[in-house]
Amino acid sequence: MLLNVHKDYDFEMKYFNADGNPSTMCGNGGRCLISFAKKMGLPGEHLKFIAIDGPHEGKFRDNGWVELKMQDVDSIESIPPSHYLDTGSPHYIEVVQDVQSFDVYSEGRKIRYNDRFAKTGTNVNFIQHLDNGIYVRTYERGVEDETYSCGTGVTASAIITSLGTEPRQYVVPIKTKGGPLEVRFTKTRDQTFNDIWLCGPATLVFQ
Repeated sequence: MLLNVHKDYDFEMKYFNADGNPSTMCGNGGRCLISFAKKMGLPGEHLKFIAIDGPHEGKFRDNGWVELKMQDVDSIESIPPSHYLDTGSPHYIEVVQDVQSFDVYSEGRKIRYNDRFAKTGTNVNFIQHLDNGIYVRTYERGVEDETYSCGTGVTASAIITSLGTEPRQYVVPIKTKGGPLEVRFTKTRDQTFNDIWLCGPATLVFQ
């Protein structure tokens, strides 16, 4: 992941997947890059940057969490019993009963390489509804394995939990192997969503 100078924004985000290829938007990566930009001396508590899917905003909570504004979503494809949408990266989402014991690698790989998705790939999310929020596990294309946490994936997963409910603001707590996240968004119509924010910690590991 690269933080590049850009004349119209605080910075430009360039992201490469584990297979070495340039990739679509990485939500958690975007949050980490915002935190890194601040540590590198970029001033202000509200940063704006450009990524492969367009402009983004980032800001900081008092508790150290980083909030990243995602792109609006204006369509969701139902693939019963699952859903497919793009939150900066494409995501297939399926609800399961016991996500902790689910074989994410094998089942995710089957979907990622099926006839529809094999050429360009898709990320595959398996989610379980909890008493307060959802638990999300993700098989990521490019990595070709499960990752501890996928920001665009939890964003897509949070959005589909509002299907069939009234338009309003939503706050969805997320549990992942990598730790807690939160997604806030406004549902304006059946399949249109805006003011989408991916929120969570971004902790310096080494330097």
